[in-house]
Formats: sequence, structure tokens, C-alpha cells
Amino acid sequence: MTAAVAAPFRFFSLQVVRTRRLGPSLVRVTFEGPDLRDFHSDGQDQSLSLFLPHPGQSEPQVPVELGDGWWQAWRELPDDVRAVMRSYTLRSLRRDAAGHTAEIDVDFALHGLEPGAAVPAGPASTWASRATAGDRVLLLGPAVADNRAIRFRPPQDTDLVVIWGDETAVPAACAIVESLPAGTRARVWLEVPHAGDVQDVTTEADTEMTWLIRDEKGARKGPMALSPLRDAGLPAAEHPYVWIAGESGCVKELRRHFVRERGFDRRRVTFVGYWRYGLTEEELREQE
Repeated sequence: MTAAVAAPFRFFSLQVVRTRRLGPSLVRVTFEGPDLRDFHSDGQDQSLSLFLPHPGQSEPQVPVELGDGWWQAWRELPDDVRAVMRSYTLRSLRRDAAGHTAEIDVDFALHGLEPGAAVPAGPASTWASRATAGDRVLLLGPAVADNRAIRFRPPQDTDLVVIWGDETAVPAACAIVESLPAGTRARVWLEVPHAGDVQDVTTEADTEMTWLIRDEKGARKGPMALSPLRDAGLPAAEHPYVWIAGESGCVKELRRHFVRERGFDRRRVTFVGYWRYGLTEEELREQE
């Protein structure tokens, strides 16, 4: 099997090392594999594509040759055979002292697993909730540290970082906050389903984090953050930078708030729709 695709990305064959439940709605899965020696990323919101097996499969089914035509060949596999592809962000990367072996963490947002859920769990939530050591996946990720799948890029003159994310963006948002250097001012709003999903985040930056708990408000659609953000008195800043990610409708609404209501320069507002209400990733991809 060749792992070549359009640079700077390539395929990595990985297996699960361990899992850890972070809260009712989040589980961390740690992967390892010899290919990770060639995995490189300098981004805190690095996008990845994971290929997961269907129930009963020992590994994800992908075309034998992962060359330039892999996408079309993957699409042509039967639906019940073709590996499930889902987009995630890198939570963390660790290497040993010699740099020969590595592990990566990917945090999965779980939904639809509780009895009587209005919307049943998707294949990725189901897989992550059952993942055990030795389970095999395929990852499409960066072989070049600075690549186009990194979106958090505050200009050098940034004097205030503003962040909003829902549970799908919590891994990237937390990684970003942890990476902010001392002296950086940051205001962060993170929206999660349950109080148990709140995480401790350590950073050297001057950061004020607000966790918005959805089940305390009985909310089903957001952004819950819009009202708190409208009411928030942000610190005075000449060159603020905004990063917002999560459900695409919420992201667009918040972007309008910053650009139209607060008058922020639209070029300094990064917005990423990770998902959309009522659509699977396959359906969302068909609309793009």
C-alpha cells in the first residue's frame, strides 16, 4: 500500500493505545503507530480525517492503492464496506526523546448514546464509545508542520484573542488556550452539553474562560453564547483576533455579531463550521 496523496498530507496507519472518558459527552482516544514519525504539525487546531471500520470489520476498508485517485476509489466501494470517514482535530502529539515513536490524542464528542435519544448515535460516536486497545484506524494527516488545515493564525499584532466553540471544538479550543504565551489576553466561551464535560485548562496567558452548560438551560440549539457575548464587556483592544468553531449556523451567527455588531475587521475573524444541524458529514460534504 502506498501512502502518497497530495502534499503536504499523507495516510498514517494507527492503532488504539488507550481511551479515557473526559465527561459524559467526551472521550479521549490515544493512537500510536510507526508512521507517526513522519507526522508533523505546528497547529493547535490541526484538522485530521479519520477512517474507521464498520462493526464486524477488523480494520477500515480503503482502496489498496492510496495514490492520487484514492478519493474516487474510496467513494466507489460499497456503502457497507467503505471505511467511515470523519473529520476531527488533533488534541495533542507526544514523541519520545529520540523522536522515533509518537502518540496522538483525538477527543471525540459523543451524542445519541443515551437511552431514548432523539437522534441516534452516528458511526463515529458509536466506534469511539467502544474503542479498545489494538483497534485499527487510518488517518489522513499532515507530513508538513505548516499546512492549510491549520486555521488558528492570529496576526502578530494581536492584543486580544476571543474564542467560542461548542463540544466539537472544545479539543481545539483547549489546545489553543494551553498554547497561548504569557502576556496574551484571551476571553473564551465554550459550550458543552453537561457540567461533567467542563475541563481544567492550564495556560500562561491572561485567560478568562466561561463554560456554558446546555443541560442547565434546557437548550437544544445555540449558540447559547450569543447572549453572554453581547452582554460581555471585552477588554479594550486595537487589534483583536477571533476564532469561532462548531455548528455552522451558530458560527455564522457569531461571526455576524463580531463583524456587524462589534465592528471587528472581518479579516481577523476565523470561523469554521465543523458540522451542521440535521446533516451527516456525508450530506454536508455533498453540499460543499
